[in-house]
Amino acid sequence: MAAKEIVLSGIRPTGFLHLGNYFGAMRNYVRMQEDYECYFFVADWHSLTTHPDTKGLRESVLRVIAENLAAGLDPEKVSLYVQSSVPEIAELYLLLNMLAYKGELEKTVTFKDKVRLNPQNVNSGLLTYPVLMASDILIHRAKYVPVGKDQEQHLEMARNFAQRFNHRYGDLFPEPLAFNFGADLVKVPSLDGAGKMSKSENQYATLYLADDDDLIRKKVMKAKTDAGPTEPNAEMPEYIKNIFQIMSLVSEEQTVTKFREDFNNANIRYGDMKKQLAEDMVRFIAPIREKANEIRNDENYLKKIMKEGTEKARISATKTIEAARELAGLKYY
Repeated sequence: MAAKEIVLSGIRPTGFLHLGNYFGAMRNYVRMQEDYECYFFVADWHSLTTHPDTKGLRESVLRVIAENLAAGLDPEKVSLYVQSSVPEIAELYLLLNMLAYKGELEKTVTFKDKVRLNPQNVNSGLLTYPVLMASDILIHRAKYVPVGKDQEQHLEMARNFAQRFNHRYGDLFPEPLAFNFGADLVKVPSLDGAGKMSKSENQYATLYLADDDDLIRKKVMKAKTDAGPTEPNAEMPEYIKNIFQIMSLVSEEQTVTKFREDFNNANIRYGDMKKQLAEDMVRFIAPIREKANEIRNDENYLKKIMKEGTEKARISATKTIEAARELAGLKYY
């Protein structure tokens, strides 16, 4: 039987996971685990570049793992681990840093954004973030990486580092490709009509998987609307399209169709639409939240999952790093 192709993805343990994380990534992880060899990790080292205070880090890591399991990841089918538990990643990061150049790292869009937002915290980890991301991918010789638009440049850099290593030392790394979800790649808009849901931006415009039922209702009822169209078949404003898009993720098709027809007939009642969306959203989020809380409260189970995931990840990582040492001429006995 042919070996399964390898997929890798990481998630930063900063803040709670939200609806955008679920529809943009987690739901697709659950589908991938059936057809690919999957390595999914919590990127705790990455979080240190912008969140040097680690007081809440452990809780965030455990919560992220619990929420991914609650969303349907099967620890029997995937390797679910914490980045810092696999030291081979750090060794490969060191090797790849020798192939990464200051000029190209300074031009990275995300680096420039972070410098602008926080000029007091321009550490070398922030500068070499794309090198660590490349190490995360290349340590398992992954073929596919599910990435959002903002990470495409980093993936391009990972391909460059793979090419440079292969050219300088010998063929080892495949060039990783973006995993193309096609129509399944969903961006979930925020409830205030500005941008997409985010772990760090406006928290009242973002629906978290940990939100309780009343908070979900409160947030949905505050979603931006207006007085409604004044004539049939009016053009739909962007913030109203957003509500329809969110509704299409969690509500029955006939519900969405009914409100769309109401809009086209210029007799939509946004209050009714938001009440319906709030109840459908509660019905969607509540089971994930309850399951995540149950898993989070069983710390022994969580530790067991992380330990087993780490063991699987290190088998793959060790093979890669040993081959890399040998090719780079760093094996002396």
